[in-house]
Amino acid sequence: MTTSLTRLLSPASIAFIGGHECDVAIKRTLALGFTGKIWAVHPKREQLGGIACIRSVEEIDGVPDAAFVAVKREPTIEIVRHLSKIGCGGAVIYASGFSETGETGKELQRQLLEAADGMPLMGPNCYGFVNALANAALWPDEHGLSHLERGVAIITQSGNIACNFTMTRRALPVAAVFAIGNQADVDIARMLEALAEDDRITAVGLHIEGLKDIPAFARAAEVARKNRKPVVALKTGRSEQGAKVAMSHTSSLAGADTLYDALFERCGVARMTSVTAFVETLKFLHNGGPLKDNRLVSMSCSGGEAALIADMAMGKKVSFPEFDSCTKPKVAATLNEYVSIDNPLDYHTFIWNQEDKLTATFSAVLGGGFDVSMLILDVPTNPAMKPDGWLTTARALRTAAQATKARAAMVASLPECLPLPLAEEMAAAGVAPMMGLDDALTAFEAAAFIGRNWARRDKVPTLVTTTERGGELTTLTEYDAKQLLKSFGLSVPDGIVCKTGDAVKAAEKLGFPVTLKVSSAAIAHKTEAGGVALNLKNATEVEAAAQRMARLADEVIVERMVTGAVAELIVGLKSDPQFGLALVLGAGGILTELLKDSATLILPASRPEIERALKSLKVWKLVEGFRNRSGDQEGVIKAVEAIAGFAEAHRGLIEELDVNPLLVLPPGQGAVAVDALIAMRKG
Repeated sequence: MTTSLTRLLSPASIAFIGGHECDVAIKRTLALGFTGKIWAVHPKREQLGGIACIRSVEEIDGVPDAAFVAVKREPTIEIVRHLSKIGCGGAVIYASGFSETGETGKELQRQLLEAADGMPLMGPNCYGFVNALANAALWPDEHGLSHLERGVAIITQSGNIACNFTMTRRALPVAAVFAIGNQADVDIARMLEALAEDDRITAVGLHIEGLKDIPAFARAAEVARKNRKPVVALKTGRSEQGAKVAMSHTSSLAGADTLYDALFERCGVARMTSVTAFVETLKFLHNGGPLKDNRLVSMSCSGGEAALIADMAMGKKVSFPEFDSCTKPKVAATLNEYVSIDNPLDYHTFIWNQEDKLTATFSAVLGGGFDVSMLILDVPTNPAMKPDGWLTTARALRTAAQATKARAAMVASLPECLPLPLAEEMAAAGVAPMMGLDDALTAFEAAAFIGRNWARRDKVPTLVTTTERGGELTTLTEYDAKQLLKSFGLSVPDGIVCKTGDAVKAAEKLGFPVTLKVSSAAIAHKTEAGGVALNLKNATEVEAAAQRMARLADEVIVERMVTGAVAELIVGLKSDPQFGLALVLGAGGILTELLKDSATLILPASRPEIERALKSLKVWKLVEGFRNRSGDQEGVIKAVEAIAGFAEAHRGLIEELDVNPLLVLPPGQGAVAVDALIAMRKG
C-alpha cells in the first residue's frame, strides 16, 4: 500500500536538517505564517532562520510530518534512515549526486530508497516545494507566493522553472509549487493523484521532461478527471530527432512525443507549447473550470481587433458562430444602425464611456448562449494617460457577467495593458483576466478540450505496457502478413505466391486485372524499389512485369486488382517500451510521410476513440463524402478494429506493423488491405 503524501505536502511540523539552505527555508516558512513545530538541525550552528539548533536528528523530540534534508549525499542516507524509523511523514532530499551521475550515484540512490523503507521521498536533486495553503516552504531560495485559501498547483522537474512560476504577475493564484527532481520515489503521477484529491486545488499544471510510469500517470489522470480537476501539461521534447526511424512508415509518424500526445488526449490533459499559454490556461481554468464546448463570442470597439481575433482563431479548435435569431435583435437594439451585428462584434465607439449602454450591449451578447464571451480591452498603464474610459468598459463587463451569470473573459492584446489590480478585481468578480490574444484563445481551446473529454461516456481502456518480449525478431513476407491479419477479420485481396516464371498462370487463375509485387521480407518499400506493377490487364503485361522483378527476388505475389477506391489510409502499430502498443492512423499510399496527416492511439483503444481519431484526419473528408463520392465508414472502423484485435492477441511480440494502403471502397464494399508489413518476435 502506498503511503499517503498528505503529511509531507501539508505538514503541521517540519524538521530542517542542514546549513544555509535550511536557514533560507525556515525564514521562508515563517514568513508565510507557519505556526507549527519547527526543528532546526545542525551540528555546529546555534540557530537557523531564528530557530535554535539541535545537534543531530537523534535529538528530535517528536515526530515531524516533513523534513527538508540539505546535507551531502552520503550522510543524507543515514539521516533518512533515522527519520523513517521515528515515523516521519516524508522528506525532501536536496542533495545531488545520485542516479543522474552514473553507476555510483545509482547505487547510492538504491541505498537511499532502502533507508527510507516506504517513507515518501521527494527528490533527490530537487528544490522541494512551497505550499501556500499550508504555509510551508521546504524551499532553499526566494519565492513569490503568499498564503492562499485556494488556487492552482504546479509540479515541475526543474527548480529554476518552479521558481519562475512563483514570480508570475498575471493574477494567477498559485497555491503550491513542487520541484520534484529525480523522482526516485515520489513522481509526477503520485503528486498528481495527491493534489487531485485536495478540494483547495482548482487546477494542476505539469511541466514534464519525462514520465517514468505511464500507466501510473494514466491512473492519476483518471483520479483527476473523476474529481473534476483540470490538468494542463507543458511537455518538453517535441522534436522528432529522437524518434527511431525503422523499416515502416509508422515509425516516422509515431515518435515518442506523438505517444505523449495520444496519452494526453485519452486522459483529458491539455498540452501547451509555451510557458505563457500554460499560465493563462491555468488561470482561465481557475476562474470557472472547463468549457462545455468551443463556441466563442468576441466584443471590441475596433473593427481591426475584430478582424485580428478572427484571423488568430484560424488553426485553433475554437469557433465564432453567428448570433442566433433571438440574440441578434437584442444586441442590435442596444446599438445604432451603423453597427453590423456580427461575431466577432465591433460595437464601435458610439457608446464609449457610457456604462449603462455598454452594460446593456454586453448583457445582450452574454445572453446569447456562447461558451465564453470575451471582451478585448487594453487599458492604458502609461502614467501620462487617464484610464477612466477603459475602466468604465471593464466595469460594464463585470456587471453584465454577474447579471447574466455567463462565462466571461477580459482579454488584453498586450499583457502589459492589463494592470494587475484590475486583473485581480475582475477575477474576484468572476471574469477571467486574460493577457495576450493568442494565449487566451489557446486557453479557451484547452478548456473546451477538457470539457468535452469529461463529457464522454465511453469507458477509458486500462493502459497496458508489456515488459516481457518475445524471442528472435522476424519480418514476415507480405503474403504471410496479410493471411495472418485476414484471420482476425481484415479484408485482403485474393492472391497467389509463385515463382516469377509462374506469374502468368497465377494471373489467369485469379482473373484480370491483377497486381504483381515482389515477394521478399527484405524489401519493405516495394514501390520505391520497382517491385510493384498495378492494373495488369493481360498475360503479356504480367510476363513483362515478372521479368523486371526477377532481378529483385525469385518470387512474386499475384493478386486480384482492387478498383474503385475512394481514399487510401495507413493503419500501423508501433511497440514502445513505455507506452506499449500504439495504433497509428493516417493518410496512406505514397503520400503518407509527405502529408503527415495522422493520429495516434494507445492500445487497447475503444471504438469511440477509433472513430474520433479517424474523424480528426484531413483525409477522412474523402471517406465522409467529397464531390459526390463517399466511402464505407463502418468498413474502415471494422478494419481498424481487426488490426487492433490482432495487436492485442500478439502483445509483447509485435515490433511494427504497417497496412499501407488500406483502400476505402464505396459504402457497403468495406476496406481492403492491399499491402502489409509485420515485424514480430517469435512467441
